[in-house]
Amino acid sequence: MPLQDLTPQLRTRLSRMEKAVGWFVLLAVVLLAAGFAYYVYQLAERKGWFVVKAPYYTYVDSAAGLHVGDPVMLMGFPAGSITEIKPMPANQFSYNVFVKFVLKDPNIGYMWTVGSVAKITTADLLGKRQVEVTKGTAGYPTYIFNPLQTVSIAVARTLANRSDWLLAQEINAKSGTNLLAKPKDALTEVDLNQVEQAGYSEIEIMDQKINQKLMTGIWDPDSGRYDNYDKIKHTPHFNGYGLSAVEAPAVTEQLQQIASQVQHALPGVFALTNELARVLSHSATLTSNLNLTVVQAHPLVTNLAAATAHLNQPGALGEWLLPTNLNQKLQGTLGSANTLLTSSRTNLTDLVQKLGLSLDNLAGITSNLNAQVQANSNMLASVSQTVVHADQFIQGLKRFWLFRSLFRHKGQAEQPPPPPPKPLLSPKAKEQRSR
Repeated sequence: MPLQDLTPQLRTRLSRMEKAVGWFVLLAVVLLAAGFAYYVYQLAERKGWFVVKAPYYTYVDSAAGLHVGDPVMLMGFPAGSITEIKPMPANQFSYNVFVKFVLKDPNIGYMWTVGSVAKITTADLLGKRQVEVTKGTAGYPTYIFNPLQTVSIAVARTLANRSDWLLAQEINAKSGTNLLAKPKDALTEVDLNQVEQAGYSEIEIMDQKINQKLMTGIWDPDSGRYDNYDKIKHTPHFNGYGLSAVEAPAVTEQLQQIASQVQHALPGVFALTNELARVLSHSATLTSNLNLTVVQAHPLVTNLAAATAHLNQPGALGEWLLPTNLNQKLQGTLGSANTLLTSSRTNLTDLVQKLGLSLDNLAGITSNLNAQVQANSNMLASVSQTVVHADQFIQGLKRFWLFRSLFRHKGQAEQPPPPPPKPLLSPKAKEQRSR
């Protein structure tokens, strides 16, 4: 039915219905758009689209077990993901595979220039590997979030609140060996005169009062300074901060090495099993021969047991070795020796007692002599004079003609008496005699 044929009341109702349907459709579209926006927001938050990410890269020997999108681990927690894996050019002989990955904030703060490396470790037994970065131990942060500024030495001297400005580069001495200042040093601690004498006309500084959400600088190890991240990230060959790799062999390579070692060891194992079989066969032969030997030795063992069973009875082995008459003679000899030793011990005791008495008497005589000597100090002198006079008397007897023959030794001829000594003359008498 055409709309013109409807009554005014029907047309009014239809117009109201159309408006209600329009509002319902509009509300449904708005709710659908809001739900879609919330879903996109949750997905972005879950995927980390709104989280700050810092790019890093490393070089590995093999890409086996690594895939784009795999998580990058830090201290056992997912800290980022792999974004790119590609082989190096054919004319590049230093590295094989380029691996690029990103780390999410706040994991970026754990990456420092010293101690932070990329480890390529085994993830499971099926050949999968993963990238694991390590926490830094020293050096400088790989990325900074403070605004950078390059100023001249003169401007650096005139800055207000110099303690709020930090150095963003290494300052080396003119010789190039000594480090005058390093990043994160406050300007108040830096001797700008030494910096100027070292040949620096400008220095790079950063404002520590301001922490931006995005990275402002990346450390350049070649120049020893922080480069402006906003400018350098648009360069064609920018890949982020490079980490050295510590790569473990893939599981397949490890299994291949184990298989090679087993293959090399199998001939030795087979030879060892052959030797073991030969030893076992010889052992079986030896046990069979030993069984025969035991059977043959059984009568000997029986006789020996019977002989030794009566060792503690009369007529035992001891009496076989020592007959009865020899045993009696041996006992008599031992008894005589015992009696002799007893008597000798008695005589020796008497002799020792008598010798003790003699020594006591001798000690009494010497003590009396000692007392006499102590009482009469001239006794020794008198004894000495007596000995001297006795010697003179004997010498005189030797020269006397009557007793001279008594002191002559056997075979010694009689010697004439010595001529009488010449009389002593005075010098005047000697002159008269010489005339």
